[in-house]
Amino acid sequence: MSRATLVIMAAGIGSRFGGGIKQLAPVGPNGEIIMDYSIYDAMEAGFDKVVFVIRRDLEKDFREVIGNRIEKYVDVAYAYQEVNDIPEKYREKFTGRTKPWGTGQAILCCKDVVDSPFLVINADDYYGKEAYREAYRYLTEERNADNIEICMVGFVLKNTLSENGGVTRGLCQVDEKGMLTGIVETQNIEKDGDTRAVIRSEAGDRVIDAESPVSMNMWGMRPEFFDILESGFDTFLENTEEGNLKAEYLLPTLIGQLLEAGRLSVKVLRSRDQWFGVTYKEDKDAVVRSVSRLVEEGLYPPELYTDK
Repeated sequence: MSRATLVIMAAGIGSRFGGGIKQLAPVGPNGEIIMDYSIYDAMEAGFDKVVFVIRRDLEKDFREVIGNRIEKYVDVAYAYQEVNDIPEKYREKFTGRTKPWGTGQAILCCKDVVDSPFLVINADDYYGKEAYREAYRYLTEERNADNIEICMVGFVLKNTLSENGGVTRGLCQVDEKGMLTGIVETQNIEKDGDTRAVIRSEAGDRVIDAESPVSMNMWGMRPEFFDILESGFDTFLENTEEGNLKAEYLLPTLIGQLLEAGRLSVKVLRSRDQWFGVTYKEDKDAVVRSVSRLVEEGLYPPELYTDK
């Protein structure tokens, strides 16, 4: 059994990136992709296994661009997120759907290849070193088996916004003990100067505090959480209208429901690191500059893994 596993969700279609495979876009000085830096930071923190959640049609590209290289340094496995990977009784109900079912399904796909506490991340997000250290510390601590508790690494909203358009973030409410009390998946959040953010909507813009804690889909949990995901997915599919080709089984939504029902507790770990990612095609140049700066500052060697 591995001590802690990094699960990388990389099955997204990436439509806002112009149809290319945005997760595989080179951003480092030697052609490194964002996942290279995520894996490097996770290994440095203590994670000893990586699971890529991909579509089967991306497997050849993944192995060539990163998988074959990474497996020299860490245990690697693959899980496949497919639109038809749902209970057979629901397949006819959603005939014609082409898009996978969201982050909840992505994690559920890992059930057969994850046997240790695990941390979930997006493939196209750079989270920073602090997040992995905090998560590894939490995941490897002894836990009360009677209490279902997971963790979320929370980021400062202003550190997660794009210069090139609105983004979707999970806005979080956190109590004085550092426990999550609520999370709302919120679309079209944009920067408004250095201290404010704005939620754009047809009903009118709403200003929010740029220091607000947000979720970036960085969740830590234990294998017993798969059973909760499985039953939740069945309920989701049962309650989704026939022919709905866009509904998604989103992890933040499920966690919000479990919190409200008192079935789960979530410890919020804090990171003030600067996030960056390739949400839009125009983001890539900014990411390349950010990575170059981190290498110049000595946070990363010019060539990753050679010192491992």
